Amino acid sequence: MTLSRPLITKLLVPLAAFAATLALIILLNRSSNPSGEPSSSSSGVLVAPGASTDQQIAALEHNLSQHPGDSELYAALGNAFLQKVRETGDASFYPRAATAFKQGGRRNPRDAGILTGMGALALARHDFKGGLSYGLSAHAAAPQVVRPYGVIVDAQVELGRYRDAARTLQTMVDLKPNLASYSRVSYFRELHGDLRGALAIMQLAVSAGGDAPENLAYVQTLLGNLEFERGTLHEAEMAYRLALARFPGYAPAEAGVARVEAARGRLGPAIRRYQSVVARLPLPEYVIALGETELAAGRTAAARRDLALVGVEERLLQQNGVNTDTELALFEANHGNPARAVTLGRRAWANAPSVRSADALGWALTRAGNPAAGLGWARRALALGSVDPAFLYHAGMTARAAGRPDLARRWLTQSLANNPRWSPLYVPAAKRALMGVR
Repeated sequence: MTLSRPLITKLLVPLAAFAATLALIILLNRSSNPSGEPSSSSSGVLVAPGASTDQQIAALEHNLSQHPGDSELYAALGNAFLQKVRETGDASFYPRAATAFKQGGRRNPRDAGILTGMGALALARHDFKGGLSYGLSAHAAAPQVVRPYGVIVDAQVELGRYRDAARTLQTMVDLKPNLASYSRVSYFRELHGDLRGALAIMQLAVSAGGDAPENLAYVQTLLGNLEFERGTLHEAEMAYRLALARFPGYAPAEAGVARVEAARGRLGPAIRRYQSVVARLPLPEYVIALGETELAAGRTAAARRDLALVGVEERLLQQNGVNTDTELALFEANHGNPARAVTLGRRAWANAPSVRSADALGWALTRAGNPAAGLGWARRALALGSVDPAFLYHAGMTARAAGRPDLARRWLTQSLANNPRWSPLYVPAAKRALMGVR
């Protein structure tokens, strides 16, 4: 589905207004109370400014022992546990967040902060239908609060409801043109292939700052990812290193630096950096990046050993309620069992029919020997105009296998257009395939 140009243009225009509102951002979208003011419980308890997440959790748990009926404290505790996942990648904090939100919900089922937190938790676990339901309930409970719009639009995007997402996001921008809304505009631009516009918005979002060091490092890392996708490797590395300066050891930024090193052909340093990341935080995306870089470097035995860890990590995520069908479908298609990849891809599409699941299913079908069917899904993955090099690589290789050299040439060329060094493993394969269809 493609969005009409007038709607996209309206959504993406108000850049000047954003710069004027940066000073108003502090906690506006993080409130759990209807007023939209910084949250304080009915008991008057506030966590000290600048406290670490662990200190916040300890303070909130102590405060709850004194005020066990305060739903806002439970909402704050649940959000603190979600922040711990962001900082550590430890999915075992998800059940603790769920417990906090459920306890708060028993005290006040209509608390917008609780409902919004449950929505955010559902999204983090890739339960996008559940996230949408909670987001809509939070909005109904407190229509004047902006934060539920973020949950709603994120769920709509992941469910492939892009027209609905555009309208929701436009409303969010109109109500509060701030960090939360504009960072989502940046992602919406990226989905539609407008990397320059996405970068412009993300640069403004970075300048806004954040409530926690990790939050700012996260946005700074997203900026690095956009620079990398554009092929501006120096700027990407600088963005990642600035994120690390603000939040030392931040795994997504460390992985970003490793990605830049690999793109520059420095596979040894990239592998060592990925190994350091995986030793601290063995999430599947980092393990796969390590294994694929090792494959590109000819270290086949090490790659097989490391890639074998992916299944273990995926099972740990599933035990903590995280749906990994889309990611696991791509992994199985590339490094495992293509038939299983198709099963996972079909399930991913049924649960969340987005461009991401379309890409995973199309590539799984192609790797399983059915590129003719895969081609239709590749078209769906690119329907918004995405210039994601992995999407385009999958589509190009699918078209080549399906006997469509014209499409293969177009998509493979596009996969290399912005960053011709985006993957040390798949770029050489794309170049070889291009030679065969010219």
